[in-house]
Amino acid sequence: MFSLRPVSSAAFACPAKLNLLLAVTGRRPDGFHELVSVVAPVEFGDTLTVGPADDFSLICNDPTVPADGTNLVLKAAQAFRAATGWNGGAWFELTKRIPMGAGLGGGSSDAASALRALNGLAGGLLAPAALAQVAAEVGSDCPLFLAGGPVVMRGRGERVEQLREPAAGRLRGRRVLIFKPGFAVATPWAFARIAARSGAGYRPGAEAEARLANYLHVVGAGAAGDAELFNDLECDVFAKFVALPVLLEQLRGQFGLFPRMSGSGSACFALLPEGASVAAVTAAVRAAWGPSALVIATRLA
Repeated sequence: MFSLRPVSSAAFACPAKLNLLLAVTGRRPDGFHELVSVVAPVEFGDTLTVGPADDFSLICNDPTVPADGTNLVLKAAQAFRAATGWNGGAWFELTKRIPMGAGLGGGSSDAASALRALNGLAGGLLAPAALAQVAAEVGSDCPLFLAGGPVVMRGRGERVEQLREPAAGRLRGRRVLIFKPGFAVATPWAFARIAARSGAGYRPGAEAEARLANYLHVVGAGAAGDAELFNDLECDVFAKFVALPVLLEQLRGQFGLFPRMSGSGSACFALLPEGASVAAVTAAVRAAWGPSALVIATRLA
């Protein structure tokens, strides 16, 4: 049963993330892919409640989410113990809102919050850089959630640089509509598809950095920059899941938006001007994808 335990505890926000830009520049010897991405957390997300205990345990309000050692929260806990030698423990209660298989980084965000919580319980045994290193061992997306704002992510995700002003300030607080169809996309499948094209699907690193620099210049100069958004995983995902590109093209034509897929999907997003009608865009999404579609109006954090 999912219920709060009667001991001292603290609640941690676990935000979803959006890949505003996502370039895949090659495959690494370790099997991961090299990325260049602008990633922004949003105000919508999960909540992880944490309290001290003799050992690690996890319960979740969503029965479809595994609560055993395969969950990234408990993997993060074990990685923290291995890195520090700390012999304490914690109980975790996860209120899950971020859907799985969406490309929104829910599991990684939960794990990053677990690491932050454990470091606090343990008296700050790890400095920020060391905590980020442990996060990278848990999952490629985990380190970006420790930054607390929009970042540029490189490598397989372990190299994270906070986005500089004025670009960061002009992204924070922007309205965004996130929408996900009733199906998921497996991240390993999406990356396997781009790898199967024998390098033809990879963007040259110099081109990726040039696109990144242009986007940051446009955003930093005060323009929205939405037309510069791109995601290199869209090609293969869209070829199989045609409902995604059909709707995104409709939203471009009907509302003048620049919607994109986040990560490996299946969730997509559209940055909205302040005067845009959320209700009208939501109605278009539900008309295309049916009542099973998840639609979330939020803001970049």
